[in-house]
Amino acid sequence: MAIRTVFMGTAEIAAPLVRLLFSSEDVELLAVVSQPDRPKGRKLKLQPTATKLVAEELEIPVHQPEKCRAPEFLDQLREWQPDVIVVMAYGQILPQALLDIPQHGCLNVHTSILPKYRGAAPIQWAIWNGDEKTGVTVMKMDAGMDTGDIVAIRETPIEATDTAATIHDRLGEIGAELLVEVLPKFATGKIELQPQDESASTHARKITKKDALLDWSRTNVQLWNQIRAFTPWPGTSCVWPGEDGDQKLKVVAAEPVDGPNVSPGQVMKADREGLIVTCGDGCLRILELQKEGGKRLAARDFLAGNKLTPGTRLR
Repeated sequence: MAIRTVFMGTAEIAAPLVRLLFSSEDVELLAVVSQPDRPKGRKLKLQPTATKLVAEELEIPVHQPEKCRAPEFLDQLREWQPDVIVVMAYGQILPQALLDIPQHGCLNVHTSILPKYRGAAPIQWAIWNGDEKTGVTVMKMDAGMDTGDIVAIRETPIEATDTAATIHDRLGEIGAELLVEVLPKFATGKIELQPQDESASTHARKITKKDALLDWSRTNVQLWNQIRAFTPWPGTSCVWPGEDGDQKLKVVAAEPVDGPNVSPGQVMKADREGLIVTCGDGCLRILELQKEGGKRLAARDFLAGNKLTPGTRLR
């Protein structure tokens, strides 16, 4: 008998899971629940959520309660009588009253190797900290923040070419495949759950725009990790004291290179081969950048149209 399942997810990373649950012979996908559509863009036009778009394409019922703890929504869940509720990137904390509804409980797909990086931004902080690997954890939810017992984990390396964007997309696919693989075993009690080691837990707080500022006193590798971690959002930037006064300079892509240990933030080289800036240890070769109000450009193209000379100090 197919597992009666309700899926709760909002963000783009959760969209692959909707497709796999729908196509699985082991699952009867009763409904997709996402947060309400929100206004976006300059015209503040309502934009459907990523999971809603997929659900509508597959003709799956969609529900978008303003708050998942609303009594009328909890009544709807009870009416569906799900065996399992699956959650990924939903965006609200689920109350205990909701967790208690499905016969076998709620499963969450979290984009880290728990108990490391509980919280809102596990992908970004794994890259920021220079971790060699990350992964996806499927856990049975409890009332805590990513504290539930572990059902399964699947790891993936963090490559030098990875950014938060590439890891995001890869973990979306990995998480969907892992969840669909373990769901039948979980629903039939064939998986032994593993409690998390609380002593090894860490918190991945929400990213803010303040995190985007580059501190040139950090090492070249640390800054390289920061740039990759915050691609595409919020991006990383520094202040360029240009001819027209201080300007925001967004650093889009870079790589660590060897260099002299001189005062951090100094432009050492600015020519067709690139833009090299000193750091607390080593240097950073800036490959792509963008000034405020301008286009994203390769370093050589940027330098062709902007006066950024050796000796300039970025901050």
